[in-house]
Amino acid sequence: MKLVEIRQQLECISNDLVKSLKRIIGDHQDIIIIGNGGSNSIASHIAQDYTKQLKKRCLSFSDPSRLTCYINDYGMENAYTQFIKEFSTNDSLVILISSSGNSPNIYNATTFCAKEKIPFIILTGFRSDNKVRKSYGQNALLEYWVNSENYGVVECMHQIFLHTAA
Repeated sequence: MKLVEIRQQLECISNDLVKSLKRIIGDHQDIIIIGNGGSNSIASHIAQDYTKQLKKRCLSFSDPSRLTCYINDYGMENAYTQFIKEFSTNDSLVILISSSGNSPNIYNATTFCAKEKIPFIILTGFRSDNKVRKSYGQNALLEYWVNSENYGVVECMHQIFLHTAA
């Protein structure tokens, strides 16, 4: 069933959505990509691809020692916000990935970006009224939501979508 669901979701990625992603990525030299768990792996992978293929300065927050340090010093809910504070520049774009759209640390990082006027993209899934999407979808330069409650499907679609820019 996952394969059928992935096929259905692939058809939801329009040419206009891909063009928007490419334009936004093209407008920024510095990109920070953040996610939890499997989304963190996607962030790390895409950061490498954007650096290599697009010649962007692209960072993900996937270093275990820094991650555990920030979690210890700032709390899990604020670790990503602190990373953005320390590594964003005037030309940064932040890409925030949360399969559920309800991760407190991603929500707080999105809140920080909106407050500080740091351009951001959000990728979520599961419920259409998830917390990140509901609160910040209108503030995002681009908002991509996957209509599935299956982690594997949502994570695959997020990675596929982000790869369309490279």
